[in-house]
Amino acid sequence: MQRAMCFLGHSRRQFGTSAHRLDITPGPQAKHFLPKQSLMLPAGTFDGKLAFITGGGTGIGKAMTEAISKLGGTVVITSRKLDVLEATAKEISDTTGNEVIPLAADVRNPDAVKAAVDKMVEKAGLPHVVINNAAGNFISPTERLSNNAFRTVIDIVLNGTANVTLDIGKRLIAAQQGAAFLAITATYAQYCGSGFVVPSACAKAGVEAMHLSLAAEWARYGMRFNCIEPGPFHTSGAFDRLDPTGEFSAQMVKDTPVGRFGELEEVANLAAYMVSDYSTFMNGSAVRLDGGEIPFTAGMFNKLNQVTQEQWDIMEKMIRSVKGS
Repeated sequence: MQRAMCFLGHSRRQFGTSAHRLDITPGPQAKHFLPKQSLMLPAGTFDGKLAFITGGGTGIGKAMTEAISKLGGTVVITSRKLDVLEATAKEISDTTGNEVIPLAADVRNPDAVKAAVDKMVEKAGLPHVVINNAAGNFISPTERLSNNAFRTVIDIVLNGTANVTLDIGKRLIAAQQGAAFLAITATYAQYCGSGFVVPSACAKAGVEAMHLSLAAEWARYGMRFNCIEPGPFHTSGAFDRLDPTGEFSAQMVKDTPVGRFGELEEVANLAAYMVSDYSTFMNGSAVRLDGGEIPFTAGMFNKLNQVTQEQWDIMEKMIRSVKGS
């Protein structure tokens, strides 16, 4: 969800870096919910800290990398594509002056994860922040899915998160070092599910169960675990697969009470807070960041927002005319 796309009538500078589709107009209420681009945490928040971010080369992962780097942290980013990682690392480190280390690894492969973590430890030490952000998803009727397609999403999202968490977690326990773990999941992970993305829903639910379970078990080792459930954020990789025609994006805006998509700076600010020392009492939480989309789409009568004032006048008279129960 990261294409050339701004809100009509507003500059890109005002609305951040999510780069929205040009043909989607925000709702009129969006003027009351303008996003902030600036970092909310003070400079130096992550001085002396090392962060490890999977899927850190693009989209939300890149935004979180940039935020932590701007706040003084050293960041290790990993994904399968080294060229993308290297370009992101150079871009961000050139801007912030802080080191961003690109290390290629397929999180589905425990040996590849181990090799990447070995290199991180050799170069910079053990991390104080671990963000499980790597994901794979696409839309499909479930009856059209092959076993391999289903397994691929589970391997990237759930098994990949387990591979990273177990490898780094065991090293942290042995070193008696604490850390803040964060998983980027989805609004449909825990409460409602979603058709047409069943493998992702299963995998994300598993990731949340893992993080919330370890919040209870591994706090004794100085580790805490939380999740962010982003709603409609436009990043190119995700929406190329989830909305290839762009047909549903306009409806998503209509179904989001604040009348717009989320901006990458917003999720990056929340993530930075949740892994910082300003939130050390926050453990075992899953925070939904969706502009109210889930409550709106779940509420039985919320579509009545389409009724005009004149229609309400007519219906009120009809309702008042009904006698008895």
